[in-house]
This record gives sequence, structure tokens and C-alpha cells, in this order.
Amino acid sequence: MDILKQYITEKGRITDGNILRVEYFINHQMDIELFNEFGREFKKRFADVKVDKILTIESSGIGIAAIVSQYFDYVPVVFARKTESAIISDDTYNYEVYSYTKKITNMVRVDKALLKEGENVLLIDDFLANGRAAFGLAKIVEQAGGNVVGIGIAIEKGFQPGRKYLEDEGVRVESLAII
Repeated sequence: MDILKQYITEKGRITDGNILRVEYFINHQMDIELFNEFGREFKKRFADVKVDKILTIESSGIGIAAIVSQYFDYVPVVFARKTESAIISDDTYNYEVYSYTKKITNMVRVDKALLKEGENVLLIDDFLANGRAAFGLAKIVEQAGGNVVGIGIAIEKGFQPGRKYLEDEGVRVESLAII
């Protein structure tokens, strides 16, 4: 996706540890016009599948997922929480996910009332590196008896094994930019 590549080139920056910083347009300050381009593109790429729900992980994927939902007839967006919360029940689907950027393992969770058996779920996230977050979300959908119809990623780190890891597990991956 040329516009995203342009944003990365002009506004992104690399810090120590191969971290691409995109806080000016994706994960701190959100460029809604750009997110709408994401929505249009993901709709084209996933036009062949029925989407009942979108699942992401807090926090940077939430804004993208909310905008993308508009292009899939406003399906509900659910996000997996990384921390325990008083507003989520104890009855949850859980999976441990390692965070590449924070170098910690989180138990991510989704309230069981929010994912149903047989639902077709599109996973959306800002980055794909090692694939652990996306894999964890896919496992949560599997626990619920749902179907992962694909994973939409804004920026894929092509030099890391995430895509291969997910595709080896049978998951369809669509990335808007590969760096």
C-alpha cells in the first residue's frame, strides 16, 4: 500500500533494537484518513470471506480495528485485554502472548460472552513481527469455537518470522506494508 509506505518513509523512525516508531500516525496519534485507507484496502483483500466480528489486542490495534469495522458493515470490534480488569468477568478465554516491543509475557483475555461459536472473526493489528500476538488471538477464537478468516496487519516486519509462523499454522495473512 503506497500511502502507508510513504508515511513510514516520511514520518516513521527506527530506534535501537529494530523498533519502528510510528507514533505520529498509528499508535499514539492516529491518522484517521490513513486508517480509512486501511479499511478500504482490507475490505478489498477480504472481500471473499464473511466477517461477523473483528478481534484485536489492546491498545494500538483498537483504533485501526474500529475504522476497519465500518468497511465490514459495522461488525462489532472486540479487543483482548492484557491486564485484569474489574469490568471484565472471570469467565474468559485466555492465552499467553509474548510482547516483542515490551519484552514481557501477558495473559491476554476476552470475555466469553463476546465471542460465539461459529462466528467468522477477522483479526486486525498494527504490527506483525514474531506473530505471537496474532497467534494468541487466533487461539482465543479457536477456544470460542469461532473461525479465523484472516489476519489484517498494517505493518509487517518481513525480516522476522511472524508471517511464516502464522501461515504454517494455516492462517491467512494480509499486510498493507512489509518492511
